[in-house]
Amino acid sequence: MSYSVLFITCPNFKSAKKITRQLLKEKLVACVNILPVIKSEYWWKDKIETHSEVLMIVKTKTNLYKQIEKEVKKLHPYTVPEIISFSFKIDKGNKDYLNWISEVTK
Repeated sequence: MSYSVLFITCPNFKSAKKITRQLLKEKLVACVNILPVIKSEYWWKDKIETHSEVLMIVKTKTNLYKQIEKEVKKLHPYTVPEIISFSFKIDKGNKDYLNWISEVTK
C-alpha cells in the first residue's frame, strides 16, 4: 500500500475546517492536522504577497489524490489553491496506524 501526505493551505481556519470535514465525510482522508497560523510569502499577479494562512497536513492513500484534489478545488476559496502531495514508501512505521489509514479511507 502506498500512502501520501498532502499540504493544503487555506486563508483561515473556517475554510480549512470546511474542507477537512468534507474530505473526512467522503472517506478520502484518514486524518488532517490543521496548523493555525503560518506566514506565507509568494508571487501573485506580478507582486509579492504576504499573508497569514492555515496549513492542512493530510494523511491518505496515494490512489485517492485525484478525488481529493477535485473536492478541494470545489470547496476552496482561492483561485489557485495549493494542493501538493508527497508520496512515499514507508520503510518503518506503526503498522497499526498504517492499517488504520487503509481501513478508514475508501
